[in-house]
Amino acid sequence: MKYAAFSGSMMDYSIHEAMAITAKLGFDGLEIACREPHLSADTSIQRVREMRLIANEYDLAIPALAGYAGHFSESSDRDCEKALGEFCRLLEQADLLEAPMVRIFQGGPNAFLAADYHYEKAAYWLRKCAEEARQHDKRILLEIHNVSLVETSDSALRLLAMIGADNIGLIHDAGNMYIADTNYGSDSVHSLKSKLFHVHVKDEKRIAEAGAAGTFTNRTRHGMEHFLQCRLGEGEVDHRELFKALLDTDYKGWITLENFAPYPVEERLAYDLEVVRQWMDEAHNRTT
Repeated sequence: MKYAAFSGSMMDYSIHEAMAITAKLGFDGLEIACREPHLSADTSIQRVREMRLIANEYDLAIPALAGYAGHFSESSDRDCEKALGEFCRLLEQADLLEAPMVRIFQGGPNAFLAADYHYEKAAYWLRKCAEEARQHDKRILLEIHNVSLVETSDSALRLLAMIGADNIGLIHDAGNMYIADTNYGSDSVHSLKSKLFHVHVKDEKRIAEAGAAGTFTNRTRHGMEHFLQCRLGEGEVDHRELFKALLDTDYKGWITLENFAPYPVEERLAYDLEVVRQWMDEAHNRTT
């Protein structure tokens, strides 16, 4: 299993500094968040090439570009065209960075609030994205994410079936699925099967009130709820069953650590990487 850090958890640093931290801590790669100061659709070709050279110096792979474009289900056709153009520019950057996958957002609302037309519109535009990605030999990632059409394994598979493109798959994110209060363990992995392209790992827990550092509020099927971002094992998201299921299904992809807990960057990333390796060793021992 290969482990990547998420540059989105290091937005107070330049992309060069984020790469240095990632390499220092012993990660295999860096998943780049497509927001400045790291990367955007408007980033120059020269700067993108420089990123690839720096990644090579640190022997870091770039497994995915975490794009924020899309949101097709609730956007106007004009905005959808604009988002498609932004996605196409990210595909060109992915070529230069040798990143095999690019994330795009399907849009909302929450799956339990969505109407059929939300799925139909998202599927229409995501098919266009799939056609563009195929020209670059890239795979598209849709993240199972709270406050979106794809909050659960079932809603994710529904949208994929409507798209009908084999180069679009899913990011399993147990932290997001915990927020949505849906199964994120063995059953979720087995149901996704070959559509599981990538995995994100982070921890959270429900709290009575938001406002302190590391807290946020989300609408869930239970109403407005408050959450605290945690280091692995300090929240309520138990990844042990997930890791065993990944081994049982012979998952060969990447695991990206997304830690937004209120601790210094190097401290929280180093902590999570150690915990993930320990839990994966435990899962391997249970499997063998």
